[in-house]
Amino acid sequence: MSEILLRAEGITKRYGGILACDGVNIELRAGETHAVIGPNGAGKTTLLAQLGGEITPDVGRIHLGERDVTGLRAPERAALGLGRSFQITSVFREFTALQNVALAVQAHDGHSFRFWRKARTDAALVEPARAMLDRLGLAGRAAVPAALLSHGEQRQLELAMALATKPRVLLLDEPMAGMGASDSERMTRLLTTLKRESALLLVEHDMDAVFALADRITVMTYGRVIATGTPAEIRANQTVRDAYLGTDEAA
Repeated sequence: MSEILLRAEGITKRYGGILACDGVNIELRAGETHAVIGPNGAGKTTLLAQLGGEITPDVGRIHLGERDVTGLRAPERAALGLGRSFQITSVFREFTALQNVALAVQAHDGHSFRFWRKARTDAALVEPARAMLDRLGLAGRAAVPAALLSHGEQRQLELAMALATKPRVLLLDEPMAGMGASDSERMTRLLTTLKRESALLLVEHDMDAVFALADRITVMTYGRVIATGTPAEIRANQTVRDAYLGTDEAA
């Protein structure tokens, strides 16, 4: 069985009277794409924020490989091999696509973003960034400011930035959000190629993409996990169908 790269045990997060995550257990194995689905308010994004280190669980533990990272902040987890993309695109809009990725390369090398001018000219930063853009189909857009890229291209750019940090584990929060059908299909094909180098934990509302990509699926409602299994097992699970798949609710 593949190595467990990321594991959450009983993580719980409460906001006042709202229980956003209620004793969630989940694990991600090497070479795996594990999708998390569920209706709005199910706790999916709160789960990713705890795994990524943006917020700390009230209860429970998170392990990255063999290391307990529950108390580590997001930059510290990133240094240990955890990459992250967000539901809302988080690129530097005034910088070109190439500069954005070069900054990510620079950050992975342990340099501060305040030295971003170096990222514009240093071949050790620019060449890996250019290669990453080429891999993601953005080579022809390298000199374009991120603000002028299409929404789908901005999502691809954000993924390029995450991959430039060479993560063992990549957390993706709705990478297809706001995309049209052709962009979603392009992103699905791209994500299919990534599991050779990074295990993916994916929150996504596009069920076609989820069932095309996922090796395992976890279903959440009201902050709780109600099922985990293969795509075939999830499709056949009557509790899941009643709670989510059989409705018109979005993830």
